[in-house]
Amino acid sequence: MEKTNGISRARFLAGAAAVGLTGAVLPAGPAAATGTSGQGRRHRGLKHRGVVYTVGAGETPGTAWSAARMRRDVRVIRDDLHADTLDVTGDGVERLTATAAEAAERGLHVWLQPTLGDVPEREILESIAECGRFAERLRRQGASVDFSVGCEFWLFVPGIVPGETVLDRVANLQKGTVDMAKMQRRLARFTAKAAAVGRSVFHGRLSYAAAQDEDFEPVDWTLFDVVGIDYYSYHRQPADYVRELKRYLRWGKPLAITEFGTCAYVGAPESGGMGWYIVDYDKNPPEIKGDLVRSEHTQAAYLADLLDVFESMNLYAAMAFEFVTPDAPHRTDNPRYDLDLASYSITKTIKDHPDDPSSEWHWEPKEAFRTLSRRYRMCP
Repeated sequence: MEKTNGISRARFLAGAAAVGLTGAVLPAGPAAATGTSGQGRRHRGLKHRGVVYTVGAGETPGTAWSAARMRRDVRVIRDDLHADTLDVTGDGVERLTATAAEAAERGLHVWLQPTLGDVPEREILESIAECGRFAERLRRQGASVDFSVGCEFWLFVPGIVPGETVLDRVANLQKGTVDMAKMQRRLARFTAKAAAVGRSVFHGRLSYAAAQDEDFEPVDWTLFDVVGIDYYSYHRQPADYVRELKRYLRWGKPLAITEFGTCAYVGAPESGGMGWYIVDYDKNPPEIKGDLVRSEHTQAAYLADLLDVFESMNLYAAMAFEFVTPDAPHRTDNPRYDLDLASYSITKTIKDHPDDPSSEWHWEPKEAFRTLSRRYRMCP
């Protein structure tokens, strides 16, 4: 049965950013880089290069998920973006599995990651089991598949942080009233449960997508085969990224960057995970706060810089966040309503009728799309 978490990834990150948690900059710590894929052999550069594809139900009828649109997008991701990996995430088992199957059929490496929130723990574990069983079927049929049991459980799973909804939990974190030690114990218990469920149904490489602040979200990576990090740092020098990322290699396991990216305006990279937090949703229609300068080049240059870092470290995988954000349309008539400024998408959503929620829409590539396409095409 299809489920929806009732909140878009963009809106979730906007709230998380308000707490100052997503994309927090970590202090540099000592660690030894392995320079390997974690499977006993060296490789040059990234092993897998891809993009995140979210399969949520959509916030309006006009942005509802479409199987036909998904199939077209997967072909573009393979043939025009030249990605070799599709990170299939979101909620709704049918949407997730249909998209994963299409990616596998097109010869892409599949990173399948259900992300279900604001429902009972039992339903989240059932979703992990269903998706994991499907991933195992794909793997046995010869597809290249990694399975991630989820993303940042501390916010999506009720009962870890007090609050019935994502936004309630954000508010409680923002107030500073959460018992962090108790929260981390609950988080560890649920992560272990999720890993056990995933391991029971999927026999390939198992992972999880964690927030990059280890002090906030410590993960027992012995439970998993691949370390997964949602990475939104900003540094002026490449060496600072390397120093920061090396700490995740101390586990002696492959490191996957499960999300990386920024928005298309001047100053967005410096905002890290807070790049989303520029929309006033209390207004109708929502508007951009402040006088931001749109810059697709800023977004593209940041992606290129991070790819250089990931390639130099021979990481296992990196998936740019994200391919398309239908609920953040681009507008040229009035920059105040250009919600694409708050999107990390490498494409821009164009609605046929901007003021009509049910309007048809299409996407057009941003400079970031073209930059990734050139970079991915050059790789073996």
